[in-house]
Amino acid sequence: MNVDIWQVTLAGLLAGVVGTGLGGFLIAIWGKPSKRILSFFLGFSGGIMLAIIFIDLLPEGLSIGGTTSTFGGLLAGVALLALLDLVVPHTHASGEEEQRSHFVRVSILLGLGIAMHNLPEGLAIGTGYVVSNLTGWRLMVTMMLQNIPEGMAMAGPMVAAGVQCPKCVAITAAAGLPMGLGAFLGAIVGAVSPLTLAISLGFAAGAMLYIVFDELIPEAQLHAEGHSGTFGAVMGVLVGMALLSYLG
Repeated sequence: MNVDIWQVTLAGLLAGVVGTGLGGFLIAIWGKPSKRILSFFLGFSGGIMLAIIFIDLLPEGLSIGGTTSTFGGLLAGVALLALLDLVVPHTHASGEEEQRSHFVRVSILLGLGIAMHNLPEGLAIGTGYVVSNLTGWRLMVTMMLQNIPEGMAMAGPMVAAGVQCPKCVAITAAAGLPMGLGAFLGAIVGAVSPLTLAISLGFAAGAMLYIVFDELIPEAQLHAEGHSGTFGAVMGVLVGMALLSYLG
């Protein structure tokens, strides 16, 4: 089937940018939180990422490329983030400015993981349009909806850092840009190796998994008042499950 490559690319951009940007907006409108809400937001972000990893990324990778390629990608993603952690060590600082810088760093790392995820999903959109316009359109809408919780997760640390709403939305939306590139490549190639997709999905899952357990959950408990961090994480998992199950 002949496809308009630039139209497909635009569809991928919309799915990525609007999806993550909307998720970022929903969290950013809360403004800078209190310590209890800060802990809840960080736990909530971690919970959403866990839902994305175990309900979306890993099952999709396993169904497409099998166990070896998916788990190989996952280990590579964990290894890369661990290496970055050695090069740029994280700090759990008490000073307000240092703490703000830390949360911005966490958000950037999360954004990189989300961007890694969005590239193979963009490939799926592009190849879907090669099959038919209806298939491509359905995939575009599905990916856009699935990107909402990802934007929400990325925005949590930014809200903690006091990033203003317009900037928060712009940064989360930028994490969706690779989906446009993926759609462009998918439309050109027409078919993508299942092995490549599975490794990419596993890699993104591994990177996100490392950030959740090395940064988000520990920070949520560090700033917790009572069980605010725990409740946030549980709520994040439930919201992520609901969005991925009912909207996707």
